[in-house]
Amino acid sequence: MKLLLDSCISGTAASELRAAGLDVLYAGEWNEDPGDDEILARAYEECRILVTLDKDFGELAIVRGTAHAGIIRLVNMSAKQQALTCLQILERYSQELGAGAIVTAEPGYARIRPPQT
Repeated sequence: MKLLLDSCISGTAASELRAAGLDVLYAGEWNEDPGDDEILARAYEECRILVTLDKDFGELAIVRGTAHAGIIRLVNMSAKQQALTCLQILERYSQELGAGAIVTAEPGYARIRPPQT
């Protein structure tokens, strides 16, 4: 599975997800932040699920209809919980994410917004 982690995600989470065998790009390792539009476009172009803490990506996808390859938004999630939660979400909802769903995950709860048609 291919992921693009927004710069607000922990660098430790990036390392842990790579160690789990996932193909991870981490915006926190880039020289500069290109902005939300460019991050979402790159994730889409490379068929990567975007992982973020930022609700702005959901708004780009839903309100503006910006194309994406699936989004995981982590809410109220400590840096220590981020990688494990991503792995659990990917295990449970990989098919939905692959179809372009948006999954919002909070401790003990996940909400899925199916892809728009």
